[in-house]
Amino acid sequence: MVKPVIKTNDVGDAYDIVMDAIVTQKLRPSQKVSENILSDMFGISRTISRNLIERLLAQQFLVSLSPRVTQVAPLTLLEIKQNFTLRKVLLPEIISLSGAKVDFEQIDKLNEQIQDTLPFDDDNAALELLKINKQLNLALCTPAGYPLVDDWARQLEDTAMRIYWLYIKTKKSFPYSSKQQSLILDVIKSDEPKKIHAVIQDMIIQTEERILNAIFSHEQFYTQDLVV
Repeated sequence: MVKPVIKTNDVGDAYDIVMDAIVTQKLRPSQKVSENILSDMFGISRTISRNLIERLLAQQFLVSLSPRVTQVAPLTLLEIKQNFTLRKVLLPEIISLSGAKVDFEQIDKLNEQIQDTLPFDDDNAALELLKINKQLNLALCTPAGYPLVDDWARQLEDTAMRIYWLYIKTKKSFPYSSKQQSLILDVIKSDEPKKIHAVIQDMIIQTEERILNAIFSHEQFYTQDLVV
């Protein structure tokens, strides 16, 4: 399992450390979380831990069952299907609006980083791949110029990282190939909104099918929480 960097008092770094732990299930779905637990596990202050818990509750990565009990949000088939449903609605539309306004030099660099990471051979490399992929997807959304949509896309991508982790741990590969990624970027560069919309939606649909097939074919997922 990925070991987080500890002993930080930077709020941004602390948030990334805790989110990495949620993605990689060091903090497992439905695991109890408290200021003390975060402080002990990651070496962050109780004040920062308290602020992180409030932020992650607002983003629904943590859930409050009572005033005294907070847990990591469960990861179930329902959450996966909801995530893909929302991404199929939002991402094709927003990326087709971005079109030619995308910084393709930045996108090409991120895509090269993804290719350099493949194939991955350990959890650290797998997590790095997911983070670069998230950065690339957000870079495709931001030029559309809708800050609120950026926030939604970021939250959907963070949840997608949790979902992709299941696939990575069971299949030892990424849900889509570098060739598919490159073909989609070529379509986006063409700046034809209808084609962009169609190709992004098609890729999300194919990825959803691969994820669900991976889940249904592994016995360890025959529980409410999908834990690897």
